[in-house]
Amino acid sequence: MNFVQWLNSLDELLYEVMSWLVFYPITLWRILRHPLATMHYAQDQLRLNQDQQYRATVSPPVMLILTIVLIQGLGLAIDGTNAIVKHRHGLASLVNDNTTLLFLRLVLFGTFALVLAARKVHRSEQDLDRDTLKPAFYAQCYAISPFALLLSGGVSATAHFHGSVQLLGLAAIIAAFLFYGIVQIRWFQQELRQSWFRSFIDASIGMIVSIIATATLGLLFA
Repeated sequence: MNFVQWLNSLDELLYEVMSWLVFYPITLWRILRHPLATMHYAQDQLRLNQDQQYRATVSPPVMLILTIVLIQGLGLAIDGTNAIVKHRHGLASLVNDNTTLLFLRLVLFGTFALVLAARKVHRSEQDLDRDTLKPAFYAQCYAISPFALLLSGGVSATAHFHGSVQLLGLAAIIAAFLFYGIVQIRWFQQELRQSWFRSFIDASIGMIVSIIATATLGLLFA
């Protein structure tokens, strides 16, 4: 690669990164206002040519990554170095800087998206493979983003010394699970064309399995 080609690639990278400052809040607002429509949009965009996908939004995996980056950045600004990074015993010794902590958080929240996507494919009686899992996973990456923001903010607030801030944090945690749970129920209902009760069971199983998996993994690094 010569110098001109390198500059051109840098130009494209810079534009892509800076465009996230515009399209990240737009995408987040769309998810909050019309979560199901945005999840359907995530799946529909995969049918287009790759260079035509997600032209007016941030792509779902990038949306999740940027959300985790934002969560970690806010945590560093407010609370300083995370306790997991400070902790040096057991598996926590593997998380020795903010980069590995970022990856751990991405795995934890990504588990929710993966488990619920796999649950949807399984219940649709499709063969579970890369092609059938990808649209559902992309849809779930959008759904998990506001949940991750609310939940992480709420957990941080509950650790605050002031009682009113702790109550606000608890309210944020409850709101996060209510939003995420309702979205999942409605998503299963629409995607599988089934009853509300059956969708409630599917969403509950998916969320419970996700919570157990992430809690188990989190305890290993505690």
